[in-house]
Amino acid sequence: MECNDLGLVTKARTGDTDAFRVLVERHSRPLFRLAFRMTGNQQDAEDVVQDSFLRAYKQLARFDERASFGTWLYRIAVNCSLDLVRSRKRRNELAAPADSGVDDPTLALPSHEPGPDRIAMSGEVRDRVAEAMTELSPSERTAFVLRHFEGMCIDDVSRVLGCQPGAAKHSVFRAVQKLRRALEPLVSTAR
Repeated sequence: MECNDLGLVTKARTGDTDAFRVLVERHSRPLFRLAFRMTGNQQDAEDVVQDSFLRAYKQLARFDERASFGTWLYRIAVNCSLDLVRSRKRRNELAAPADSGVDDPTLALPSHEPGPDRIAMSGEVRDRVAEAMTELSPSERTAFVLRHFEGMCIDDVSRVLGCQPGAAKHSVFRAVQKLRRALEPLVSTAR
């Protein structure tokens, strides 16, 4: 079986379910990380990943082979995440990500043996970051997550967002500025 995504997509289009299964296995983890950052909750992230692959499978014929399959899939996952977040807001059930019962290890402050003050500060930082992330606009949140958590370059972020690189860069910049303002009280008390 061909190793690259394009070869797998070509086979999946002809009905090869094993080829699509390989694509799912290859891209599930990065999509889950993205969805978790976007939704702030493990169950919602799992739902987003499942919906994203379902949409991708149904729309496989519409995939433009000149594009990166991963970028196309990220765009679908971003749309699914934003749809879920918007519907949750409409229902006025926006749960704080800290209430999800799942600790996000990437937000925890590293320490081999943290003391109680460090544990309390870590929890406060995690809660503030989660709260601040919900205050970002959908484009700011998406751009920030893709750039700083997923490590994408600005050109890839712009492709996922479907905008010019300058607009993507500006969205990341606005998100960083808003997060800095939200976290400033913690930084000044830690000094």
